[in-house]
Amino acid sequence: MKKAFFKFATNFGPLAIFFFVYYNSGKNLIIAIPPLIIATLIALAVTWFFKKKIAIVPLLGGFFIILFGGLTIYFDNPIFIYLKPTILNTLIGLILLFGKYFTKEPIIKKILGDTLPINEEGWKIFNQRWVLLVFGLALLNEIVWRTQSEEFWVNLKVWGTPLISLFFSVFQIKLVKKYKIEKNE
Repeated sequence: MKKAFFKFATNFGPLAIFFFVYYNSGKNLIIAIPPLIIATLIALAVTWFFKKKIAIVPLLGGFFIILFGGLTIYFDNPIFIYLKPTILNTLIGLILLFGKYFTKEPIIKKILGDTLPINEEGWKIFNQRWVLLVFGLALLNEIVWRTQSEEFWVNLKVWGTPLISLFFSVFQIKLVKKYKIEKNE
């Protein structure tokens, strides 16, 4: 299985299923959340089966989907699923912000490993930018779920947040080029 397709399918497959069920159920979160939970569990299991490990961010995301999705269904109250992105992004932001005090290097470097050949200064900047991104996404989520319709919030989660993350990543290319470690260093 191609690595890029595998990652795309396991990351966005559950979200696509949620979106499909949400719109085909008359925009009913309570009906759309169980397939999201099941698809998330399957994606995590498939990842474990093929890679024998699961990265921390998808694992945390899966845990929070199961927890907050379950609470939404149990209490028949969408506030729990609305809060999930805020809490998850805030938690990730705090880990990125304070993790360096426990690991002596930026946490983002631990997460991404050898995928980016950049020097320590580059990792520090990259980590700071990710902190700003995830706190910004948490704030955006809070504003949207409190001021917009549920449908608008769902579309932000399915289309907006991934696009924001993609654009953010594209704008990091200049940083990667500037702080790139040459092979002879």
